[in-house]
Amino acid sequence: MKPTVYAPLLSLVVAACNSLYSPTNSAPPGPSFAVIRVRGDSAPVADTLNKFRAALGGSGRREINWDGVPAALTNVDTFPATFFNVNSKRGAVFSTRGTGLRVDSTAFASVNAGLADQFKAFSPKKLFMAVGSNQVEVDFKLAGTTTNGLVKGFGVVFSDVDKAAATRVEYFDANGVELASIASPAQLGTQGFTFVGAVFESAIVARVLITSGEAALDATITDVSAGGTQDLVVMDDFVYGEPQPLPQTSNYSAGRL
Repeated sequence: MKPTVYAPLLSLVVAACNSLYSPTNSAPPGPSFAVIRVRGDSAPVADTLNKFRAALGGSGRREINWDGVPAALTNVDTFPATFFNVNSKRGAVFSTRGTGLRVDSTAFASVNAGLADQFKAFSPKKLFMAVGSNQVEVDFKLAGTTTNGLVKGFGVVFSDVDKAAATRVEYFDANGVELASIASPAQLGTQGFTFVGAVFESAIVARVLITSGEAALDATITDVSAGGTQDLVVMDDFVYGEPQPLPQTSNYSAGRL
């Protein structure tokens, strides 16, 4: 099925096995899903988020915007991976190949002063990124429990995507089979936003792998838009379906990070 573009900055794609966004390693025909993504300033992203919320349907949803994270866990490299399942029960547990996770209120200027004008928060003022890696995995749990869960869809707002396809979200089922890999478009101008999300016909997604740009943030790295060689990208809002129980026949596969 060919992608259908509804507006220059917004595409809504229903994918099947022969489409651009079909699974690469699952048996045909593969699950159908809708891709919802946008680039631009806060207005089109907010409008697209509303479309994404509506597409998730009546089974409920969860959202993370980082701004409620307490000061003691902000601007440090030790943000707890289970915070949004234990402290704030939203059914999301994080992991990374890096050395930690960071919620930052300074647009990461506290990591690198040269990044002060690089990133902007979609929902001011805190942003999220792994430490020592550009990848974060999200595993879903029945909210507030250790029981693995499945969601119908997941989407994320990115800040400052300069290169198309360098930033993406990959979706996996409970058996570790990749269901979809959705690339972000490049944003327009500095400090812009992109949103990438996919909604499936039913709750089937056990985990997602988010790749934010081409490199981890550090004290000396420079973004490609400021003369560097790599695209640096950070994350803001997460929106996803309410985690649902796994079918009795599922054989849950742990994350690959």
